Amino acid sequence: MTIHDRGKMKWQSASFIPLVFEMTSEMFKDQAWTPKPLLDENQTEEFDLRIAYATEYNKAVKLTVWDEGFNHDITGRVHYIDPITHELRIEVKPGEFERVAYDSVVGVKVLK
Repeated sequence: MTIHDRGKMKWQSASFIPLVFEMTSEMFKDQAWTPKPLLDENQTEEFDLRIAYATEYNKAVKLTVWDEGFNHDITGRVHYIDPITHELRIEVKPGEFERVAYDSVVGVKVLK
């Protein structure tokens, strides 16, 4: 009695599995999408005051930034506020800066 192995044929039916993983990750990513929150004048003024305070006293801030449907946090010190391009330059690490558009900021917290 000999064993008849089908070789690669037995794995051909499982060739769709990477595609399934990719599709499910895209599905969960689409479910986490959120629309940009609408901020009123009081909230934006409060953000301005918090950013000015953190800049004046060299405090770290935690910015919640909305980027194409997803929120992420950036923590660092406010290095420069550019009034022309409406951007904040945040020093994330010593010597490493990140630019954040002021319109995309949806939350500001001053850290101690």
